[in-house]
Amino acid sequence: MSTATENNNQLAQADSMQAPTGTDRAAPAATSRKTREPIEHLAIVVVTYKRQELLGHLFDSYAALTCAPWRIVVVDNENAPETRELVEQTAARLDELWGATEPDAEGGRSRMVYAPQTDNLGGAGGFSAGVRRAFELGAEWFWVMDDDVLVMPDAIERLARWTDRYQVVQGSRLDYDGGPFFWQYQQFTTLGIPNPLAKADLGPTGAKRMNSLCFEGGLFSREVVRRIGFPDPRFFIYGDDACYGYLASKVTETIVVSDVILQRSRVIANWEVSGVRQLSSTSDTNRFYIMRNRGFFARYLREHGDYHRILFGVGTAATLAKELIRLAVVDRTFKTGVRQLVRGMRAAREIYRDSSWTPMPPVA
Repeated sequence: MSTATENNNQLAQADSMQAPTGTDRAAPAATSRKTREPIEHLAIVVVTYKRQELLGHLFDSYAALTCAPWRIVVVDNENAPETRELVEQTAARLDELWGATEPDAEGGRSRMVYAPQTDNLGGAGGFSAGVRRAFELGAEWFWVMDDDVLVMPDAIERLARWTDRYQVVQGSRLDYDGGPFFWQYQQFTTLGIPNPLAKADLGPTGAKRMNSLCFEGGLFSREVVRRIGFPDPRFFIYGDDACYGYLASKVTETIVVSDVILQRSRVIANWEVSGVRQLSSTSDTNRFYIMRNRGFFARYLREHGDYHRILFGVGTAATLAKELIRLAVVDRTFKTGVRQLVRGMRAAREIYRDSSWTPMPPVA
């Protein structure tokens, strides 16, 4: 699960924010267009767990892409026979549609690679394993996403517009209902929280600098992975992508763009705030990791000289207040929810005090 569940609706920009119709998504382009690869050795990395129906819809949207990715790495945290069968069927379908590629580092030619896990690694562990697998195969770019989205047919071309200038690009998304979806692309690093004042309008250039990332459509280069390492699997769920974006912003310029590349395919209960933003429902498990993973983020901030104990404590108080509001207004599970928030805060304190902790290393 990515940090995207925290993010909300923004005002549409007329041409790029229009929801795709069913016809747009289903109609394939000519094979000659599909075999073009405007982003060199692009690997899509998708993490899935017990959601074969949603994954099947995502695979259908891959078949409608007007340009082909070099590889699609499917990380299966369930290691389910049903998922394996779905991947094998889709691999044959896409190879027939796009054609095989030159051999990867392991000699494979199919564009789809199945990566089952023996344990449920969570979203964080899944993305770490998937990026590592794609890296080993020889990918130069990594486009990461959950299984509950659909890709826009021309998403790869839209992202390719930016890859000659930037090594980290976050495209925009549509919500389940086709409306625009706002994501908080800036963080107050001293507080360790998203910037609630970040503007939805990305301006006349259609791009703004960010210091975060969302593993629901984020794109980054091999060079970035070399410099900051693979995503940290210790987060398990929540906050791993925001931390990875923070680390990436330390080594290169990172941007969010108005080009729409994904649409969410799953409804999540939420509370609308000011008609633009929303506070989404979450589980008690997530509540624990929301608070606990602040310990990991604090360690990374400390590594880069951005940790300020008092201000980070203020950020923790703000995060706790937000979660209590979520409990009161959206989920209404105070008895179990508060207990998990307290557990998470205690676990964060242990992580921060752990003398054996080390950051993820660069990749040689």
